[in-house]
Amino acid sequence: MKILIIGGTGLISTAITAQLLERGDDVTLYNRGKSEVRCPEGAKFLHGDRKEYAAFEQQMQSAERFDAVIDMVGFSPEDAESAVRAFKGRTGHFIFCSTVCVYGGPAQSYPITEDEPRQPIGSYGANKGKCEDILLEAHKRGDFPVTIMRPSQTYGEGGTIVHSLGGGTTYLDRIKKGKPIVVHGDGSCLWAACHIEDVGRGFVGAAGNSKSFGKRYNLTGEEWMTWNRYHEGVAKALDAPTPKLVHIPTDLIAKIASDRAGMTIDIFQYPSIFDNSAAIMDLGFSYNITWVEGVRRTYNWLESRGKIENSDSDPYDDQIIAVWEKLSESAQSETAELRK
Repeated sequence: MKILIIGGTGLISTAITAQLLERGDDVTLYNRGKSEVRCPEGAKFLHGDRKEYAAFEQQMQSAERFDAVIDMVGFSPEDAESAVRAFKGRTGHFIFCSTVCVYGGPAQSYPITEDEPRQPIGSYGANKGKCEDILLEAHKRGDFPVTIMRPSQTYGEGGTIVHSLGGGTTYLDRIKKGKPIVVHGDGSCLWAACHIEDVGRGFVGAAGNSKSFGKRYNLTGEEWMTWNRYHEGVAKALDAPTPKLVHIPTDLIAKIASDRAGMTIDIFQYPSIFDNSAAIMDLGFSYNITWVEGVRRTYNWLESRGKIENSDSDPYDDQIIAVWEKLSESAQSETAELRK
């Protein structure tokens, strides 16, 4: 198959490209040419900016016809509208990388299926939902077959491990050094992460697959963990001691650490476990890389490239913990006074 990937240098894109090349597909990556390319040799390249809509559309209409187009960097309704203009009648299949953030939270039932009402909290999920609608309307009109993919936390070599205070690698250094770790809420909320190789396999299974036309798919982890177990798994992967977890109410984190806790506010605070049965049945999706194994691989990739930041140089987490401990002590004192 001749396949175009819009993006091609990101986490999931790299895994998709590697698997498509291994399968023997003819793969072209479209991007600005400014990011490191980590995929194996064999891919072709087209350079341009998909945000320059008129130029992008002209470029795509002048290019060869692709059996499938995989859009990994569509984030706004304007991106989706441009894609429809660019590829109407010019591809056999359009696959859009959306997100589970379109669901919002809390869900009506668990595990979350693709039919769960969409109630996104942040602009990221809201815009992805609008893109889905535009593309599925194009599918209904017969412009091209569309498939919507909804990954959740996707991690692996080339990225990092997210946590309650963002995605900075000082978190991994703190784990390695046995420092306390901030956890939102009581740490009992359920979460699932999926390695890029497993997520990529779902995209590859969808490309040109008529079973997937007009459908939406969850592509998420199946190792359901509490956030407490999540952090304990990271420590195990790093051969570090079991971490001291400092539980801070999410509402308070939103007030005192909003500059780093956006993901916690938008999604981490809600149970996020999903039903992947449709992807398993139609796309051959499978969850193969365990959390501990995937974290170990990610950490080793970062460490080998000197990308683990020294937590001693970033006191942010310790400052947040100190604020929480001071508030807790004050509350205890005031409560004791009330009991007198």
